[in-house]
Amino acid sequence: MEATHPVIPSLSARDISRTFTLGSGQSVVALDNISLEIEENSFICIVGPSGCGKSTLLRIMAGLDRASAGQMLYRGGLQNRPRKEIGVIFQEYSLFPWRSTIENVAFGLELSGLPPQEREKEGRRYLDLVGLGRYEKAYPHELSGGMRQRVAIARALANQPEILLMDEPFGALDAYTRIRLQKRLLDIWEKDRKTVVFVTHSVDEAVFLADRIIVMSANPGRILNELSVNLPRPRARANPEYASLVASILDLLERQSDDE
Repeated sequence: MEATHPVIPSLSARDISRTFTLGSGQSVVALDNISLEIEENSFICIVGPSGCGKSTLLRIMAGLDRASAGQMLYRGGLQNRPRKEIGVIFQEYSLFPWRSTIENVAFGLELSGLPPQEREKEGRRYLDLVGLGRYEKAYPHELSGGMRQRVAIARALANQPEILLMDEPFGALDAYTRIRLQKRLLDIWEKDRKTVVFVTHSVDEAVFLADRIIVMSANPGRILNELSVNLPRPRARANPEYASLVASILDLLERQSDDE
């Protein structure tokens, strides 16, 4: 009988706390005793009110910030620095305005020393993946907000990370564009099954996207609940089960707010 080996999560938060010191000298606890495991190939959404530490937790996962206590692990080893295996997409598009679309997408490949012909080929492949192949020569100021965010997604994917961390990537978009990009993101995820951790204020967005939803409270940031989303994809917002799950999470957040 073959021995079975334990599955190591892509990311593990072990009793993470993060305290900031303000200019006045006052200490503010942003995260308090967060423990969480992110399974490989899963799509995780983190929801909660403003100030609950969602973005801080994501930055610690990315190695862009350090926990004040506890440990963040990447595949069982200490995660305390940025690494090519973990891509990050922020709400701001952060594209280089002097670079064309394909040059933006291929930027990481350029830094890694890939020859120009190969990185252009890869850049086109990922632009096609996000539906922007015919805009490869356009500059950021010539694109809409939704298109710029798609370029940012393509740039992150072109570096072929194992894990994609997304911090409110669609938060600044209009409702119609946001729904379109949610569907586009799921199409991409279902093709290559990256591990995705997606921070959002929108409970509806979380239910539409996630395998599992982490619900956080504020002041300080703690995990209130973890919910599996067992609805089949593509998910219909008119489905009563969908609406019921959205309502239950909103009720949980509202009750937490009333208790503060």
